[in-house]
Amino acid sequence: MATLKALAAKIFASIIYNKTQKWINQPVDTQNEVFKNLIASAKNTQFGLDHKFHLIDSHADFIKNVPVRDYEDLKGYVERVVKGEPDILWPGKPLYFAKTSGTTSGAKYIPLTKESMPFHIEAARNAILLYIHETGNADFVSGKMIFLQGSPLLEEKHGINFGRLSGIVAHFVPNYLQKNRMPSWETNCIEDWETKVNAVVDETINEDMTVISGIPSWVQMYFEKLKEKSNKPVGKLFKNFNLFIYGGVNYEPYRAKFENLIGRKVDSIELFPASEGFFAYQDTQTEKGMLLLLKAGIFYEFIKSDEFFSENPRSYTIGEVELNVNYVLIISTNAGLWRYNIGDTVQFTSLKPYRIIVSGRIKHYISAFGEHVIAKEVEESLKEAMEGTSVRVNEFTVAPQISPQSGLPYHEWLIEFENAPDNLADFTLKIDDAMRKQNSYYDDLIVGKVLQKLVITSVEPNGFNNYMKSIGKLGGQNKIPRLSNDRKIADFFNKK
Repeated sequence: MATLKALAAKIFASIIYNKTQKWINQPVDTQNEVFKNLIASAKNTQFGLDHKFHLIDSHADFIKNVPVRDYEDLKGYVERVVKGEPDILWPGKPLYFAKTSGTTSGAKYIPLTKESMPFHIEAARNAILLYIHETGNADFVSGKMIFLQGSPLLEEKHGINFGRLSGIVAHFVPNYLQKNRMPSWETNCIEDWETKVNAVVDETINEDMTVISGIPSWVQMYFEKLKEKSNKPVGKLFKNFNLFIYGGVNYEPYRAKFENLIGRKVDSIELFPASEGFFAYQDTQTEKGMLLLLKAGIFYEFIKSDEFFSENPRSYTIGEVELNVNYVLIISTNAGLWRYNIGDTVQFTSLKPYRIIVSGRIKHYISAFGEHVIAKEVEESLKEAMEGTSVRVNEFTVAPQISPQSGLPYHEWLIEFENAPDNLADFTLKIDDAMRKQNSYYDDLIVGKVLQKLVITSVEPNGFNNYMKSIGKLGGQNKIPRLSNDRKIADFFNKK
C-alpha cells in the first residue's frame, strides 16, 4: 500500500514533469535567455570588464571577445577568487569551492555560487521525480537511501568553504529525506575509503535499502563486501532495492557484474553531474541518452572533436547540433566559468528533446597511429564481446604498445576479470572485430599491417584498486581512465 510520502512524491513528480516540458519545447529560446542573463549578470565583474561584456549582444560577439579556455587558462582569475577577492568571475564571492584533482594542474578549485548551487540539488531530485512520473514507482521513497560520496567536512578560507562536490551536496539533503538517508554523518566523514566502505556495510546491512547511488566502480566494492558479509546476493539482502542511480562512468561494462552481485535486474538512472555544473540526467527508461538541462544556469557550446585542435574550430549552439557527432562540451555558467572546456565529449542521441551520451574525454583517447579511438568505442566493443557469455569484468583500461619486443605494435587491453572467458583468444578476436566495426581508422591500420590485433593482459584481483591506492586516488569520485595515449597505467602493471 502506497504511503503518504509516495503519494506526495507522485503529485510533485507530475508538477516537475510539466515544468520540464515547457523548456524542452522551447530549447533555442531557453538557451538564448540563459545566455543573455549570464552576460548581463557578469558584465561588471573583472572578467566581464576584461572581455567587454557590455558590447556582447550575440553568440558571434561572445566568440569574438571570449576565447575557449581550460582550467590552466582560467587559473589566474580563479586564484584571485580563492584569495577572497569579490566580483572577479561572478558577482560577489562563491559560496563554495569544489576541490578536484586535476591531471596537469594539481588541485583544481571550481566555484559554486548561490545562483549555481540550487541547480545541482534540483537536477538530482528531478531525475528521480521524472522516473516516478514515467514508471509510477514511488514506494522506494519510504525506504532507506544511500549515496556513496566524499567526506562532507569542509574547510573555510576567506569566507568561502572548500570541499569535494559530493561532500558539499551532502549539506543540502532536504529535510524530508534526512531520516531516510544513509550512512550516518560520522561514517560519511571517514576519509580512508576502505575504512569508510566497511563502516557503510556495517550500518546498512540490516536496513531496508531501496535506493543506492554512486560511481559504479565504488558501489561494486560496497556490493562485494555486503555479499561477503551476508552470504546473500544484494537483491535478497535488500528485498526492496529496485533503483540504482549512478554517474561518472558508463554503467554498461559493469552491468553483468552488478546483476550477478544483486541477483536480479534493477532499474537505473544515469546522471551527468560535475563540479562545473549538473548537465544532464536520464529522463526516461525507454530511450537512450540523458536529457541535456537547458534551463540550469548553463549556456552550452559544442565543438566537433575532430576539429577541436585546429586553428579556429567552429562553435555550435543547441539549434545547430547533429546526431551521432562527437562534440567537445564547452560551458558558460552562473558560477563564473566562461567558454570553459570541461574535457568531456558528448554525442546527441536525440534532438527532440536534446539527449546526450558522454562519449569520453578529449584528453583520454588513443591516437598513437592516427586512429583516434574514444571511450565509447572501447566500451561498446567490450559490451558486444561479453553479450551471451558468462564473462564479467571488474575494471579495464586500454593503452597503445608502440614498441613491442617482437611483431607489430598493438593496443593493449588491461582487464581485471571477475569471470574470465573460457577461450581468451576467441574473446580477444571478438573485441578486435567489434573495434574494427566501430572505428574505420583502426580497421585501416589492421588491414594495412600497421597494427596487429589487440592483446589482452589479465590484471590480478583488486589490481586496479591497488593502482588507485598507489596514486592516492582510491574511492570517492575518482575513476580509472578507460584509455590513455601513453603507458603510465599499463607500465604499473607490466612492471610486476
